[in-house]
Amino acid sequence: MTRAGIQVAIDGPAGAGKSTVARELAKRLGYLYIDTGAMYRALTWLALQKGIALSDDEALARLAEQADIALLPLPGGLTVLADGQDVTDAIRTPEVSRHVSRVSAVAGVRAPMMRLQQKLAEQGGVVMDGRDIGTHVLPQAEVKVFLTASVEERARRRFKEMILKGMDVDFEQLRNDMERRDREDFTRETAPLVQADDALYLDTTGLAFEEVVGRLLDMVHSRTGDGR
Repeated sequence: MTRAGIQVAIDGPAGAGKSTVARELAKRLGYLYIDTGAMYRALTWLALQKGIALSDDEALARLAEQADIALLPLPGGLTVLADGQDVTDAIRTPEVSRHVSRVSAVAGVRAPMMRLQQKLAEQGGVVMDGRDIGTHVLPQAEVKVFLTASVEERARRRFKEMILKGMDVDFEQLRNDMERRDREDFTRETAPLVQADDALYLDTTGLAFEEVVGRLLDMVHSRTGDGR
């Protein structure tokens, strides 16, 4: 049975607003939303909880093969489960953010994650965001977007989000961590962050949320011929 709709791939650096935009886009389209970044964060959280050395690629790969990571779309938002435990908020801590790029760069980690992501998207009608969706996970996606913003803007957004959740966070440290993660994501050997050749480059610095969502809706409707 095929789910109605196309595949939408949204890539970009940390804090670009991919998840927020993708979640809203999926909601308005009636599509399934898949936050691949949350999946890697959940695995990173598990590794930290289990005391696995993040320099041990083989141990991380084994964990990726064995871990039960699930994304549950609920009315209040996406719930992330790791081995049956709700880690939706726990995976957004600065500690997880500092290490997730390292974990997600391990080839043995990416392989099982990618298989799961592709299986979730194979029926269509999906909005998936991450860092290599348009280039590796869903290279055949009908709509691809590279969403970004200035480091200052991305750090400000993430800082506000974390403060609202009651987290104790230093803005300067957050911005420095984001700059470091950008360097890691853009230069890593395994699936570096790059814009797909056929993706739209969209810098959201200074753009209102509704304007960004509206542009993506126009792209999807242009491909599906649904109109608005």
